Parts: sequence; C-alpha cells; structure tokens
Amino acid sequence: MKPFTSLDALAVPLDRANVDTDAIIPKQFLKSIKRSGFGPNLFDEWRYLDHGEPGQDCTSRPKNPDFVLNKARYQGAQILLTRDNFGCGSSREHAPWALEDYGFRVLIGTSFADIFFNNCFKNGVLPIVLPAAQVDELFRQCEASEGYRLVVDLAAQTITRSDGTTIKFDVDPFRRECLLNGWDDIGLTLRHADKIRAFEEKRRAEHPYYFA
Repeated sequence: MKPFTSLDALAVPLDRANVDTDAIIPKQFLKSIKRSGFGPNLFDEWRYLDHGEPGQDCTSRPKNPDFVLNKARYQGAQILLTRDNFGCGSSREHAPWALEDYGFRVLIGTSFADIFFNNCFKNGVLPIVLPAAQVDELFRQCEASEGYRLVVDLAAQTITRSDGTTIKFDVDPFRRECLLNGWDDIGLTLRHADKIRAFEEKRRAEHPYYFA
C-alpha cells in the first residue's frame, strides 16, 4: 500500500447522497481480485451511455457529458467531495480499489458506510468526515472556482482550502499511523516476519513429524 502523508490536489464535487457500492463499481466487474484495473469502470453506469462489461475498451465508449467526472475542469482530481452515507450497500472491497485505481486518495463527506469506511483505510484511501456546514462550503467553493484545490495533511490532520482557511479533522490514531507508513493488513503482519520465522523454526525442530 502506498504511504499517505500529504496531498495537494484538485477536488471534484459528487453532489449525491447514499451513493452505494454498486454505483461505485457495478457487480459485473467483481470477477477480478487483482486490486487494479478498476479505475476505468468507476461509476460506470453514470460515466458512460452504454452498458459496460469486463475487458471492454473504455476509451471508445460514449461518455455522459453531464456526469461530473467527465467534465474537463475536473480531470486529474484526486479528492472527491461526497454527501451523506457514501459507500452504502454491499461490502465489496472493489469499491475502494476502483476509487484508488482511478486516482482518488481522499474522500471528504459528512458520513460513510461503516464497512466501506474501514476498507478505504486498508487500501490507501483517506475518508474524512466533516460537519455538514463545512462540507457544504467546500462544495460551494469547488463548484464556483475552476481548478479548485485542497491541501490535505494527514500528519497535522488538517485540510487547507484555497482561501487559506484551515479545517481540522479527526482520524483514529492507529489508522493514521498505518496510512502514514503504508501498512495494510499484510504489511502489518510482515513487520513481525523475524518473529514468525523464529517460531516456525522452533516448531519444526520440536515437532518435525508435522513437516514430514
């Protein structure tokens, strides 16, 4: 998992509440467990005017010009502004995979579905919960100003708006440490690799018949 320390990036406003995981990455794309290659199909049914299938070349598909991710001013955005209950529905881990593969590193909203929220941290995506008034202001500024950028500093737990205003956010200390160091569940386990090897060597010596 890529470490996350700070990010100075373009923001894009997805002004919809209750966005479920099937909207984030539709069910027909869940056949792969490679964690990569899902970006072109993020929000597939909203981004394109036709029906998408796995393995399809998305570069030639007709795009929905009204969907926010297809607008020229938001190309390259890495911060997604969301509304209430983002990531609800089924618990598919493919949803944060698709968001990260597209390029999003930060999600900012008023609330996230619990399982989706946990899965984001395990896959290098930082979900930030803010009060509704602060989220509303971010939406207002983002929609009013082309090229609107935010600076997210995980170490300081701050968001700096383009007008210089700083917003504090809370994050669980353990999850913060994992993101800062790029530790997913496997990475956390590998931190104890020496102890694991020592245990296995001792076990092999004491119980060789297990390994016959």
